[in-house]
Amino acid sequence: MGRNQVNKIDEISRARFVKHLLDDIRALELLLKKGMIENDIICIGAEQEFCLIDANWRPSKNASRVLKAVDDTHFTHEIAKYNLEINLDPEELKANCFSRMEDKLREFLQKGKVAAKKYDTKILLTGILPTISLKELSPEFMTPSIRYELLNDAIKNIRKKNLEFHIRGVDELSVHHDSVLFEACNTSFQLHLQIPPEDFVASYNWAQAISGPILGISANAPLLMGRELWNETRIALFRQSVDTRSSSYYLKDKQPRVTFGNNWISESILDIYKDDIAEYEMLLATEIAKSSLDELQKGRIPKLEALGVHNGTIYRWNRPCYGTDGEKAHIRIENRYLPSGPTVLDQMANFAFWVGLMMGRPSEFDDMSKIMDFRDAKDNFIKAARNGTNSMLHWKDTSFSTRELILKELLPIAYAGLEKSAVDKKDIERYLKVIEQRANGMNGATWTIKNYRKLKRQMKRDDALVALTKTIYENQHTPLPVSDWPMIEEKSNLRTNALLAGQLMSTHLFTVNENDLAAMASSIMTWKNIHHVPVLNDQQQLCGLLTWSHITELLRENKASSELKVRDLMVKDVISITPETEMETVFQTLEKHRIGCLPVLKEGNLVGIITHNDMSTI
Repeated sequence: MGRNQVNKIDEISRARFVKHLLDDIRALELLLKKGMIENDIICIGAEQEFCLIDANWRPSKNASRVLKAVDDTHFTHEIAKYNLEINLDPEELKANCFSRMEDKLREFLQKGKVAAKKYDTKILLTGILPTISLKELSPEFMTPSIRYELLNDAIKNIRKKNLEFHIRGVDELSVHHDSVLFEACNTSFQLHLQIPPEDFVASYNWAQAISGPILGISANAPLLMGRELWNETRIALFRQSVDTRSSSYYLKDKQPRVTFGNNWISESILDIYKDDIAEYEMLLATEIAKSSLDELQKGRIPKLEALGVHNGTIYRWNRPCYGTDGEKAHIRIENRYLPSGPTVLDQMANFAFWVGLMMGRPSEFDDMSKIMDFRDAKDNFIKAARNGTNSMLHWKDTSFSTRELILKELLPIAYAGLEKSAVDKKDIERYLKVIEQRANGMNGATWTIKNYRKLKRQMKRDDALVALTKTIYENQHTPLPVSDWPMIEEKSNLRTNALLAGQLMSTHLFTVNENDLAAMASSIMTWKNIHHVPVLNDQQQLCGLLTWSHITELLRENKASSELKVRDLMVKDVISITPETEMETVFQTLEKHRIGCLPVLKEGNLVGIITHNDMSTI
């Protein structure tokens, strides 16, 4: 999430920050003009985000404790208390750089696992943790950091209202939320590739063009809160989680802060930075002691801190980055769209595939504007996020399936690019073979969807999500890439490990209005074989409850009355609980009052129901 030493923007700090921001743009122009950007070496780097889960396969709040126990500066906080990140040291692109980076990543993950085990916590690599729920998106789960607090406040202040999430796939998710913590659902494996300044335009445009097929073959996040949405739901979710736009009665072309972009770039990396300063409001500022122009005049390489802070609040899926070690400056492209997991091997295969494609770019693609309309590249990206390997993508005036495009067009380019970069042939074969197998079989999204559907036929939604998470964890501890993962075996006599009402309740609700005819209510109960129906008033608030025993008795007594209303039969004194009610309390409440169900209310709104039969699985 970027630099943590930030301040809230007021009129004075904004003016100071903007001056430094403009100085940084001018300093970068001079660095480029004078040839002071490194161009004689190519390095790669990566950032590994991961989830922390507890003994019940749910999000754990132990990030700070694990971070302290691991005691390694390569590890850092993320926005939520159940996520951490590993920043890998850069490697020069040559020889066995990918296998060296894989070994180092596995070493760090093992170090994290040892630290996490002290607190009965596990590490999981996944694009979106299946068992995450609205409970874990409450403020108590946000990492205590001034950056996250200010970012959250700034976005809410610009929007003037809560965030709205609406994602439609096979299922649909529609919810209002009061913070940016929904972004914490997303866990990624971010890739970095250093680019010679003279080749940046062609490389960046090419990176945009290949994003769709790479995302499609790598998709690994099809579920959010039990809903089957996009194959890579992170793309839609992240865009909405930090969106500063608000709807109005007028059509406006304001761009989202999470963006693929709108055009090919044509001049230099400065194109993007200038557009972003013009397009997006400042969310954060930081105190900067030295002017970048002054530093440059003194013969020093400036950090361009203001530019870094602003760039860190704009989330391009292919993000331009400037960096320096104090002696040399470089520019690079950060690939931000790939998910964490399903395995370390799968991630490194994605990395090698992307770098191979970047380095193997055929000369015919040096000017993408002559080969491909930008909107086709953008369309490919969205289609790949929605449908993964089942997408039909546009490439060189032809439509290809994702699988066909990977196998026929892109894999040969990746092989050539890695060979050109003098990467060891053994590594090339090992990693690109994983991509080939995946194109001929399953990626993470496909495996997850097939198994989740199978599990849901056998158990309740929450139990299916727990079983799925447990299996992903177990599979990650085998040497197999996801294309070779077996299907989950039949689960029998599974006992739920639900701890709260919100984890066990049914959310597919049949309700009636208090003014409905009792005959209609009894018909619904008969058709759907249900024994409890919540009753709502015209304001959609819970005002009563119909039970089968009660309605049949009263209908029998009043069978001559065809005008009998639901309000005449319903129980008006309804006992209810909240999603946060512990299951022990749920059981005690049912037993104490000798009732068969409990409606579940959240802030006065009906969100679920738990019946006595549900308790039999505990």
